[in-house]
Amino acid sequence: MRVLVVEDARSLAEVVAEGLRDQGMAVDVAHDGLAAAAKLDLNAYDVVVLDRDLPGIHGDTLCQMITERNDRAMVLMLTAAGAPGDRVSGLALGADDYLGKPFHFPELVLRIRSLARRRPAAHARTLRAAGLELDPVRRTAVRDGRPLELSVKEFAVLEALLRAAPGFLSAEDLLEQVWDENADPFTNTVTVTVGRLRRKLGGPPVVLTTPGVGYRIADAPQDPPAVSGGP
Repeated sequence: MRVLVVEDARSLAEVVAEGLRDQGMAVDVAHDGLAAAAKLDLNAYDVVVLDRDLPGIHGDTLCQMITERNDRAMVLMLTAAGAPGDRVSGLALGADDYLGKPFHFPELVLRIRSLARRRPAAHARTLRAAGLELDPVRRTAVRDGRPLELSVKEFAVLEALLRAAPGFLSAEDLLEQVWDENADPFTNTVTVTVGRLRRKLGGPPVVLTTPGVGYRIADAPQDPPAVSGGP
């Protein structure tokens, strides 16, 4: 899941972004409406956490811009104004949810995940393929009934591959979906993370690589090639 946090209070923005990254989300940050609009033109987001009172382009205007897009992101509007009338006016602008400040971080996470599930292109809650089952909400993953102990990034890579199955995701696709805009495109972090994930998934191999194309979940687990020995 990729999230854009638009908040002009830099300390709050960074705290929220780091907390969401710890939950396995890829998070970009913008501190004003102009920067947010530029990022929205460059990247596809599942959810935008949008402060209402922004410099550059006001949050109300930015919200309307987002809702006019094709395949738009879901919008969670944040504001220090918590009166019912403020909530109604925010939702009338096209926001999908509304959260007043101050807020409890676990509630923010639950609301973001709920919005991602409500997005028109969202998939079923439990992802299944090739003996794998992953629940993004409960943060659980199993293979053939065996619980998997995955790191945040390993879980996010597996989720991205399951959502794309049976299609391929390139290393660049995974960097965009699992990491964020600050990820070094020349890093080998994707290769390293996929390697760790494969070891934890065990055999037979289920994450396949096609050179020059990318990674995908096998339609069925693949047995490793037999090695013939001498007489």
